[in-house]
Amino acid sequence: MMEEKKKKIIRACTVSQSIGFVKGMLPDLMKKYEVVILSSPGPEMDAVREQYGVKTIALPMERHISVRHDIVSLWKMVKVMLREKPDMVHSMTPKAGLLCMMAGWLTRVPLRVHTFTGLVFPTATGLKRRILMLTDGMTCFCATHVIPEGEGVKADLLNNGITKKPLKVLGYGNVKGIDMQRFSRRQEVMTISRQIPTSGATFTFLFVGRIVRDKGINELAKAFQQLSKKHPEARLLLVGNYEETLDPVSDETRQIIEDMPNLEWLGPKRGDELIAYYAASDCFVFPSYREGFPNTVIEAGAMGLPSIVTDINGSREIVCRAAVDADLKSASRESRISDTLRPGQDGKMSILTNGIMVPSKDVETLQEAMERMLTDKAMRQEMARNARPMIEQRFEQGFVRSCLYDFYKTILPAQS
Repeated sequence: MMEEKKKKIIRACTVSQSIGFVKGMLPDLMKKYEVVILSSPGPEMDAVREQYGVKTIALPMERHISVRHDIVSLWKMVKVMLREKPDMVHSMTPKAGLLCMMAGWLTRVPLRVHTFTGLVFPTATGLKRRILMLTDGMTCFCATHVIPEGEGVKADLLNNGITKKPLKVLGYGNVKGIDMQRFSRRQEVMTISRQIPTSGATFTFLFVGRIVRDKGINELAKAFQQLSKKHPEARLLLVGNYEETLDPVSDETRQIIEDMPNLEWLGPKRGDELIAYYAASDCFVFPSYREGFPNTVIEAGAMGLPSIVTDINGSREIVCRAAVDADLKSASRESRISDTLRPGQDGKMSILTNGIMVPSKDVETLQEAMERMLTDKAMRQEMARNARPMIEQRFEQGFVRSCLYDFYKTILPAQS
């Protein structure tokens, strides 16, 4: 009896670094489907091919608008679709999404799925905004299924008329999920954490992400500068890379970071060293202007940190007002939030179950939230107790992956 042929899926992203979003799913996917990974060339392509034996296709794509390069990439993408004849193509970053959905539509790939992990047009203006809305609309038009990573992304797509297709967030959102064992206060992590110097500080704020304007670094530096005048016992750690040409911070912000001894730029950190910085901190601060679904806020929550975030897509779905299931065994049995916390509105600040939310680009309110987190120990401790259980209930890696597998099973039976 002949073995049934597995159906073929192409998983695509613009740059090879984004392969990490699907890498951990490959063993499960390859049991049921023939999987092909497609992205621009990069060392991650070689690594995933060697580790999992998965087929990879390197196809150069520009992250930003480049008409000449994009036409060439589209032509190459069409040839890939004609040669591979996939049953489904699933893309999840903007340029790969546009090119894959167009090529899939032109070559009549039966199932064309795009996941919007974030939208740029809501914070853009003028001609750039119109072009971005047009390309997102084209991606949706060519797709058979559109998955917004969170409810905020879904609302932006619908409210701005980008598409009228039915949209469904998988689970609570997020495309990757988090390994709760890895992001925990393990012995290996705590050993590194204890070696991190305190520099005399008794309270540590932490930011993890690119050191750029859109992440709210200009506002964060000014807010911390003001806070330090009243609370010299506080310090702020910045983990991430500067970007000199793409959305750089202001010269004033660079000067603040260089001049303040209790504001430390640490550069990028990875693995257990990064997790150790979460463990060594008291509060996570993420004042970004826009996001799809920020993984660093999820990581901080998994490490039991309360967070200060801005009222934007993704962040408002992680730091929110919600009951916490006491033992994580039943979603119907919920614990009461302590009277210590009293979630609600305090001026422009929203006091929530696992953190504080502030308006974007508001230095004064950000500084007030940081001071409130520093001085209100009872509130902070209650938020910290709620943080990890909320992440485990909503964004644990196995749950997030099972939501995607169930979606695939619904639209594409595993074998022909």
